[in-house]
Amino acid sequence: MAIVNTQIKQKTIKSETSLNGVGLHTGENVKLTFKPAIENSGFKFKRVDLEGEPVIDADANYVTNTQRGTCMEKNGVTIQTCEHVLAALVGLDIDNVLIELDASEPPIMDGSSKFFIESLEKAGIVEQEATRQEYVVTDVITYTDEESGSEILVMPSKEYQVTTMVDFGTKVLGTQNATLNHISDFKDQIANARTFSFLHEIEMLLEHGLIKGGDLNNAIVYVDKELSPETMEKLKVAFNKESIAVKTNGILDNLTLHHPNEAARHKLLDVIGDLALVGTRIRGKIIANKPGHFINTQFAKKLSKIIKHEKRNYVPDVDLNQEPLMDVNQIMDMLPHRQPFLLIDKIFELSDSHVLGMKNVTMNEEFFKGHFPGAPVMPGVLIVEAMAQTGGILVLSTVPDPENYLTFFMKIDKVKFKKKVVPGDTLIFKCDLITPIRRGICHMQGYAYANGKLCAEAELMAQISKVK
Repeated sequence: MAIVNTQIKQKTIKSETSLNGVGLHTGENVKLTFKPAIENSGFKFKRVDLEGEPVIDADANYVTNTQRGTCMEKNGVTIQTCEHVLAALVGLDIDNVLIELDASEPPIMDGSSKFFIESLEKAGIVEQEATRQEYVVTDVITYTDEESGSEILVMPSKEYQVTTMVDFGTKVLGTQNATLNHISDFKDQIANARTFSFLHEIEMLLEHGLIKGGDLNNAIVYVDKELSPETMEKLKVAFNKESIAVKTNGILDNLTLHHPNEAARHKLLDVIGDLALVGTRIRGKIIANKPGHFINTQFAKKLSKIIKHEKRNYVPDVDLNQEPLMDVNQIMDMLPHRQPFLLIDKIFELSDSHVLGMKNVTMNEEFFKGHFPGAPVMPGVLIVEAMAQTGGILVLSTVPDPENYLTFFMKIDKVKFKKKVVPGDTLIFKCDLITPIRRGICHMQGYAYANGKLCAEAELMAQISKVK
């Protein structure tokens, strides 16, 4: 497995756009507003109805409940049934959007992603400056739920693909399959597949008041048992209908299926929405047998953990013998630091969003005179300083006259030291922007590697200031 920086530009929406509707489980009227978001911010939900307008990242690690949809919670704030909204965003190949809600649950609309797709397309989709990262799958990763017999896996593929296989053990629905070979086909092939339920589930949910916003326009109801007169009357009241009927294909009332395998297509839609919670684009083929929100989100958590570990332990493949992009003299033309405080020797890569540099650690370093002379170890604070100088190249490359600027720390956060650095080591530094550079402020994630292993990491924020 590998995390790769692609040449594909990240995308957001051009302008904000809103929808109004009813939450399926809460029955509350709710307004949802999609808003443009900055690069590398991903998908975030904001509860504008609560004090402080708290924000929850679309992150699998916040999932707390999957009984009737995917529910996230952070610091006591919940977002319910988020999967149809997230599926629409992934289906339109969007990377960064803020989703504002004035209730805990997005509107159910017709039980699919269709209306979210239409709203987002109305807002327009625009490219951003930063490029997209992808998680390239090179080995099969699986997750199995022994209790339900559900299984989900991802295998190598040239692009993101999804196949779902469903079997509910009922004659009315039977076994169904659905496949999406290209995410660009989501809008036409998957987006209008509506949520569904079985009659026995509907009866239980009605008794417990769990689908206050449900009606026959936003859920397909498969009749998997005999419809008694008593049940018929309950459904008439619940759905505010004068009459209730069962079609020959076993579906309640007069709803017409959009696809013969609409149930399998909706399960595929749910998989895409739930796996959006991984937070990183996947280049691989998902195969889900009897998927559901529980196994989808458990798999998302597993992938998220693997990707986080991969990012932290990914060692850049650098040919140290190649001609550098910048040698030490060119570095000194840009940075004000001088011996003994210039702590980087070469720059190998430099883009709008990342920089890669190196330092040869020799016994001649000034700091070894006093830092454990009998067992010399490079001070951790100097590893962080070297990381910051590497990042300084990134931020100073955005101005035409870098020699007229100084770089100052604003914040250092989440610093971890994993391995000591000693004379003879070669340090590789990699800094990636967390957010785009604004007004000379650079917020980045820094990593330091020695002998093929991660030795330090930190979040750094620095600002450049013009020399007066």
